[in-house]
Amino acid sequence: MLKRYLKNEKGLTLIELLVVIVILGIIAAIAIPAIGSLIDNSKKDAHIANAEQMASAARMAIAQDGEGTKTFTMDTLISKGYLEGAPESPGNSGAYKADESKVVVTFPADTSTSKKSAVYTITLVGATGTYVSGVDVTAMTRDDVKLKGTITNQGSN
Repeated sequence: MLKRYLKNEKGLTLIELLVVIVILGIIAAIAIPAIGSLIDNSKKDAHIANAEQMASAARMAIAQDGEGTKTFTMDTLISKGYLEGAPESPGNSGAYKADESKVVVTFPADTSTSKKSAVYTITLVGATGTYVSGVDVTAMTRDDVKLKGTITNQGSN
């Protein structure tokens, strides 16, 4: 009897097929937003890493040039050899604008303390706008990075 039942089984019924499609739809509805947020987080982490790379280059420049409030553009850090080249902006958003992306290094006014720590404020500007704007690199989080970039009003007075 069991052999006859298995012999007549030729495929899936319509109900079984609908159940499989519904299950696949539920899995896709859960997985797609999760993957999208993972991609966004990795792009934000890449911007943070690029900002830290610029801050490290500025630290080397300060160590060689001395203290005081200084502003280093990405162009300056590249031309003086502190960066090998402009870091790539993550995704398909193009390169950073090397003349507008900058690090502002500020030393505390009170030099009596034995532990002087400079503040490295980063601005990263890309082709689609500003990704990071005036953020202390040591306190930078993913929330400080704007993936779409805020369009700056350039060239108008």
